[in-house]
Amino acid sequence: MTTTATFIGLGVMGYPMAGHLARAGLEVRVWNRTAAKAEQWISEYSGKACTTIAQAVEGANFVMACVGADRDLIEVFEGENGIIANAPEGAILIDHTTASAGVAERLAAAAAKRNQAFIDAPVSGGQQGAENGKLTVMCGGPEEAFAKAKPVMDHYGRAVNLMGPAGSGQKTKMVNQIAIAGLVQGLSEALHFAEQANLDVARVVDVISKGAAQSWQMENRSGTMIEGEFNHGFAVDWMRKDLGICLEEANKINATLPVTALVDQFYADVQAMGGSRWDTSSLIQRLRKFR
Repeated sequence: MTTTATFIGLGVMGYPMAGHLARAGLEVRVWNRTAAKAEQWISEYSGKACTTIAQAVEGANFVMACVGADRDLIEVFEGENGIIANAPEGAILIDHTTASAGVAERLAAAAAKRNQAFIDAPVSGGQQGAENGKLTVMCGGPEEAFAKAKPVMDHYGRAVNLMGPAGSGQKTKMVNQIAIAGLVQGLSEALHFAEQANLDVARVVDVISKGAAQSWQMENRSGTMIEGEFNHGFAVDWMRKDLGICLEEANKINATLPVTALVDQFYADVQAMGGSRWDTSSLIQRLRKFR
């Protein structure tokens, strides 16, 4: 039998993720708030563009969503026109949005009342990872549902892992963003120092990347940071949304995140500089401006 998968939300991540499902031979239906995006998608991939969420999820085995934030999730999942009310019993609902753990737990409970399984499954790897099918997917939800859903998510994920019950995927993504924030600020300061010291910055990076200072950010972003190019991925606006989620959760669980809070404010400075859509490595521009 053909597996039917619905994808709700065709942004920079959802668009290619849904495309991988179509290429894998699944029967794919898509819905997007802006209908033109769904029409564009079916011009590139095999599938069906639906005009309503109810139409898109009817009879679906799997329903994936990748939207903006908590309020968007509540809008597409809840209510008489939402995913939960219209997807069949037994459907597995997978949310790839980076959102709060609280909304994941809320939607998991609502889905369970309809005999549906809910998996919160935020991703890391950015637009490039989505396009290349090499995302890291951090999941929270029931083990049985995850076992069924993993082969589907494997079409766009290179590492798909269950981290615990509902909300655990979102909390793991928070850990990821906390780690990235500190790393990018540290790399920005290092490169800025090298510039101010009149060193050959590229050569410095080549040397120190062979030792303990090496990181994914250094390997993949230092060159563009040196050149002042910041159109290579996850936007500052999105990072601030994510860090806000991290800081809110930290208050709930009594975790102390002084560096994260500080870097969040540095990103606010980047926004004020007009860098809302720059990628997260643009922290170095703040140092160059205020030197």
